[in-house]
Parts: sequence; structure tokens; C-alpha cells
Amino acid sequence: MTDKEFMSLALAEAFKAYKEDEVPIGAVLIDEDGILICGEHNRIEQLGDATAHAELLTLRAASKKLTRRRLSGCTLYSTVEPCAMCAGALVLCRVKRLVYGATDSKFGAAESLFNVVNNPALNHQLEVTAGVLEEESRELLQKFFAERRRAT
Repeated sequence: MTDKEFMSLALAEAFKAYKEDEVPIGAVLIDEDGILICGEHNRIEQLGDATAHAELLTLRAASKKLTRRRLSGCTLYSTVEPCAMCAGALVLCRVKRLVYGATDSKFGAAESLFNVVNNPALNHQLEVTAGVLEEESRELLQKFFAERRRAT
């Protein structure tokens, strides 16, 4: 499968979040053979947990499923540029590659605000591909927040 096809899976997770009235961000983890390990979406409101980001939930589920904490060789697809917390987790899990859709100028930690995933002071860096299905990812976020503003 291609990056766009895998990102479509992450976008499907983001739609689940949207339907659950969560900020619509989705993520999937793919192994080195191109096999889907798992996917998740934001569940911050549902779980009452500020750390229940799609990326972290995906990494946790993958570690549990694979019974290992290091996810070497894996690629994480996220509809939005990860925040510092999620970017740090990607480094700690030794994920090989990050692919994301929309940049996040307020919280992004792969290029926008910070660059945690490629900080030379850390003992691991990731390959990064940005902008895959960017428009679709951004439009879903914009639709969600526009609806929230109208509701208040």
C-alpha cells in the first residue's frame, strides 16, 4: 500500500473521533512488512484523560499487541502533526518513520513549533514525511471546530 492508502486508514480513525465529538485526529501503525498493527483516534473526552491522543493510544495498543516496547521498523501515520508529548513517545518507542497530514502551528513537534522527532541531542531520530492527505485532514479539523464555535 502507499502512504496515501495508509493515511486513509488514519483518516477513517479521525472520522470515528469526529462522530464521538472528539477532536478528529486518527493514527495507525504499520509494521516493516506493510501490515497494519493497529489504529486509534482521540479519546480525550471519552476517557477523561488529557493524554488520550490518537498517537499515544496507537503506540500503547501496538506495544501490548506485539508484547514489546520498541516499535523499531514501524511507521506511524497521523492525520495531524504530533504534539511534543506524542513526538517524544515516538522517539522513546523507536518508531522508524512518521507520516502525517496537516501541520499544527500551535502544538506541532515534528517541524512547526518544535522538532522533537529529529533533535540531534536525542538518541533516536525518525524519518518524516509531511502533507499526506493534508487537505482532507485539515478540512475535517476545520469542520469540527467550526461546528463547535456555532454551538456556543
